[in-house]
Amino acid sequence: MQIAILLYDRFTALDAIGPYEILGRLPGAEVVFVAERTGVHHTDNGSLGLVADATPSDVTAPDILVVPGGPGQTALMADGPLHDWIRAVDAGTTWTTSVCTGSLVLAAAGLLKGRRATCHWLALDQLPALGAEPTGERVVFDGKYVTAAGVSSGIDMGLALAGRIAGDLVAQTIQLGIEYDPQPPYDAGAPEKAPAEVVAVLRDNSRFVLAGERWRDGAVAEK
Repeated sequence: MQIAILLYDRFTALDAIGPYEILGRLPGAEVVFVAERTGVHHTDNGSLGLVADATPSDVTAPDILVVPGGPGQTALMADGPLHDWIRAVDAGTTWTTSVCTGSLVLAAAGLLKGRRATCHWLALDQLPALGAEPTGERVVFDGKYVTAAGVSSGIDMGLALAGRIAGDLVAQTIQLGIEYDPQPPYDAGAPEKAPAEVVAVLRDNSRFVLAGERWRDGAVAEK
């Protein structure tokens, strides 16, 4: 079972690593990091790099495709060779998935037309223009297409998908193995739960947040 995880410059680390940690532990799994060029691709903050060992021409029939999000996603929205590859491998995948704004890439490639999908809550309003039906759910299954909301939800997506592929026992064993037992100190992980002032700060600074840039209290004046 080959799992292809797309890399590109300025992707968000956990978008790729979350599903990797889960799906890569499935029995018989082979994970390949693929990008338009081989070598190191740095994350949105520039301090971490992951290596792509394969290009699209090397990966022609993955069972699972994972497209992470991140500010570099903007450069992947125009139709071209990468979209051609995504559409070509999608024709044979068992599951085509995304995390965060990775769903915008899938939608731009024409794969989510008329389908329910999610992404980071700050970018949900971009899905309708690309033909998808946005939903604020954390993980959305629509046929073989699985989209996850922002960043950390890729772990949940991986577990939900692992359960469908290998059964609840395997998925729960993976969960216990990585000790995924979230107990955050704050209940502010969704706009419906976070204090209004926190939501306002994120909305006002959405350019900085979605671009992966560091921002401070004064960033509102700079937007």
